[in-house]
Amino acid sequence: MRLRTAPTALALALSLSGCASTGSGVGYYWQSVTGHLSLMHAAKPVQHWIDDAQTPDALKERLRLAQRMRAFAVAELGLPDNASYHRYADLQRRAAVYNVVAAPALSLTLHNWCFPVAGCVGYKGYFSEADAQAFARTLPDSLDVVVYPVPAYSTLGWMNWAGGDPLLNTFIGYPEGELARLLFHELAHQVVYAKNDTTFNESFATAVERLGGARWLAQEASETAREAYRVFDARRQQFRALTRSVREQLQAIYAKDGWDDAQKRHRKTEVMTAFRRDYEALKARWGGYAGYDPWVARANNASFGAQAAYDELVPAFMALFEREGQNFNRFYDAVRALAAQPKEARQAALKRLDPTTVTQSAPSTHP
Repeated sequence: MRLRTAPTALALALSLSGCASTGSGVGYYWQSVTGHLSLMHAAKPVQHWIDDAQTPDALKERLRLAQRMRAFAVAELGLPDNASYHRYADLQRRAAVYNVVAAPALSLTLHNWCFPVAGCVGYKGYFSEADAQAFARTLPDSLDVVVYPVPAYSTLGWMNWAGGDPLLNTFIGYPEGELARLLFHELAHQVVYAKNDTTFNESFATAVERLGGARWLAQEASETAREAYRVFDARRQQFRALTRSVREQLQAIYAKDGWDDAQKRHRKTEVMTAFRRDYEALKARWGGYAGYDPWVARANNASFGAQAAYDELVPAFMALFEREGQNFNRFYDAVRALAAQPKEARQAALKRLDPTTVTQSAPSTHP
């Protein structure tokens, strides 16, 4: 089952980006290219799997469902009508790639790795979990580091000529609402991509997945699927509220004037201890549901920093969608215009759109 904690950290494929300019070397380039080519080679047209007598009936049904979602993405959400997600691959592993993220011990700002085509991003992806863990061990002890599995990634449309991004066993079994959101998220990366701005790109795609997912559930899903998703999403929203509170506390600690590093580290430990205690209480209210346990077990500054990239600008993008009359094509044009601006101007424009920023800065009307 898919867990959008960092909201699943859907990775941008660095497979085609060339050698990292930060000294990753030929080995990283080689594993990226061979890993992606292996994935592409494993993919076959969806109809091939449906016609194959050896394909389980449950998988056939999921593939048909995914094709309906793919058509819905084009017709209702204005997402690209191209080769992506018309093929399927069973990778025989639990994740498409494994991301390494890192942040300083007293900051939630992610360390960036830079690539010739994709620009600088706050993660580094590996097709082998062992390779990701090995790289993580080479990073300085001064960094908080985490490795997490990623169910899907986008090639930004660069590989549509070769068959496009395929459906994968790593996510095809997700609950209906989550499967729709994942597909819409990844297709959104093919609409707009701003170089060197992970938060902009992921927040935009997250806004599209939320808008599109809600529309799919309302128009296409059964009442059983909608109810299952309501339960799933209620837990997720409660978990997000908890982690958002922790992020805010950590950011306040790290920005505290007059505190030395020892004091900040002590408070950080207290906040993380309280976080895990509060999570156990939340889990008890869920009747013991333990789906977020792995995320909580490895949580650190890198985890919270990665999660923020998917959440931070979503309210602004949602407000922009409303401003554009809830019209997806106008919305995409507005986002493209933002992406064309310098990063500082883009961030300022989104901050002005963010209703939470406006609310926080507005003067109180109470006596």
